[in-house]
Amino acid sequence: MIYFKLPFDETLYSTDNNPDEKHISFHPFDGAEIVTPQGKIITVNTDDLDELLHTSLPKDGNHYTAETKDEYLQNLTNVIHVIKENQLPKLVYSRRKIITDFQDINLKKSFKNLCDSYPNAFRYIFISEGNSWMGAFSEVLGKFNKKTNDFETMSLAGTLPVSESWSEKEIEEQKPVTEYIRNILKKHSDNGEESSTYDHISGNIKHLRTDFQARIQPENLDGIIQQLHPTPAVCGIPKDFCHEKIRELEKFPRELYAGYIKIETEETTFYFVNLRCCKLYQDSVHIFVGGGITAQSSPEKEWRETELKSEAILKNLSLS
Repeated sequence: MIYFKLPFDETLYSTDNNPDEKHISFHPFDGAEIVTPQGKIITVNTDDLDELLHTSLPKDGNHYTAETKDEYLQNLTNVIHVIKENQLPKLVYSRRKIITDFQDINLKKSFKNLCDSYPNAFRYIFISEGNSWMGAFSEVLGKFNKKTNDFETMSLAGTLPVSESWSEKEIEEQKPVTEYIRNILKKHSDNGEESSTYDHISGNIKHLRTDFQARIQPENLDGIIQQLHPTPAVCGIPKDFCHEKIRELEKFPRELYAGYIKIETEETTFYFVNLRCCKLYQDSVHIFVGGGITAQSSPEKEWRETELKSEAILKNLSLS
């Protein structure tokens, strides 16, 4: 089953399980097998969420142990060494925060809390044969209008508590993401538009954001998405080198985290980056968090940033 809400839209959507219709797909970070819930997208009543109250989650058979703070700090020191040694503008490093001190998860209440907390985000809960995920995130990898051929995307990077001021580290972290997207769109359109950079508020944190819009040829859409993914915001620069280093340096596979979710309606195709998310089990919750690391990064500050990001999910979970 899947339930979701689009940004700034409180309509609740699901699918009708028609095996001949497939309009939603989950694309993992590393290009592994795509997960495709079957069915046509339909609108449903919030009463349908009662189904979540009787849904059984799988048990956690991974036997993973999360990185301790000391392990994370040491690993991040190694990451910064790799960045300096190879003169990388940025490399994204992530970890799992694993929660086990609970007896039960109220899925309906948790999803409702998430929807209420992040009205400007794509919000979803997806449960199917060992894939049990929930998330709320604002980063749009792409949005394509089938009638006008207009394509929209964004550069979203840098993270701070809402009350703090941007430092050079966050500003420099966002610049290569913007440049990367700009260069890709220039290859496919002569009439692109780019906004100024501004603050994007998401709950208790903020990011730096730049918006892009361009008119493209429909046959180029898939190619553009493949060039954009994974963006420097979730991978690093250069993409292929950082992608390989992430496999070497991170303790866990990312699975659906930092991949993207494709939603296709009659008029629009959406591609949302699966960032603020968690994987749900009967006896544990795995919260995925990461950050863009540069040569100027402070391991201690990066740890605090990932703790702050984990709160975006953790504070909305109804655990007992």
